[in-house]
Amino acid sequence: MFKVPEHQVAGHQALKGRLGPVVDDSGRFYKPLQSDERGKNEVAFYKSLSSKTESLIPDNIRRFFPVFYGTELVEATDGSGPKPHLVLQNLNAGLKFPSIMDIKIGTRTWYPQASEMYITKCLKKDRESSTVKLGFRLCGLQVYNSKESGYWKPDRKAVAKLSAEDVKMVLRKFVSDEGFDSDHPDCSVASIVLGGPNGILSQLRELKAWFEDQTMYHFYSCSVLMMYDKEKALSGGDPVAEVKMIDFAHVGKGNGVIDHNFLGGLCSLIKFVSDIHEYSLKDSQEKQISYGNGDI
Repeated sequence: MFKVPEHQVAGHQALKGRLGPVVDDSGRFYKPLQSDERGKNEVAFYKSLSSKTESLIPDNIRRFFPVFYGTELVEATDGSGPKPHLVLQNLNAGLKFPSIMDIKIGTRTWYPQASEMYITKCLKKDRESSTVKLGFRLCGLQVYNSKESGYWKPDRKAVAKLSAEDVKMVLRKFVSDEGFDSDHPDCSVASIVLGGPNGILSQLRELKAWFEDQTMYHFYSCSVLMMYDKEKALSGGDPVAEVKMIDFAHVGKGNGVIDHNFLGGLCSLIKFVSDIHEYSLKDSQEKQISYGNGDI
């Protein structure tokens, strides 16, 4: 019934006898519940989010969060027996050839009540990655290339330590159809994946508009997933581009204060994505002019 997620790009993985999430064929994702306050906090957030009487999150914003189906005892992948798992929507279940990017948002990933040891650990990661400089860092990704070569899925540890310039290059490769060794990604599917009313850029801006007003929550160490179906994008069909938020173990109360940490990181990501979209449009226009002049 259960199997290891084929398209997981970040987080703990259920490989080699380790504890990690599993999925089923009905489109559900089972995430092991952390046994300390983090687990309780994440369950409480999801219950609040899914309760129509308690949640103050607008309906148009709820779509950015996974559907929550409750908790369930599931046999742990590390062989330790049945353990409580969050039962969530499997976000990429509807994508045949998903290209996915997991992006941790914010210049600060530690939460206010964290221990000194945990803060030190987070600070080290934040400074060694693009987190402090850009307000976000890439945690993992995969990009579909072709049926012959499959996916480009770089090492997660290397991805997490990418410089600002490297991050820009990888974001461009995320929406390109060239070999991933290219130093000049073509951004060939950027316009259809990033642009338009249903594109990734529009969704990120909608999320940003909410964060400019919402003061209910502060999201520490939370990620944004960007996903689309590469094969559909290449064939000119609907790439089913989606933006989702995940990982809520460290969500805290906003107490009437805007979450500037998350908002700032989200604005930075939008700037990078917007630049890539504008580049792709300009490049397309220049090619059309060149073809029109017979300069082929």
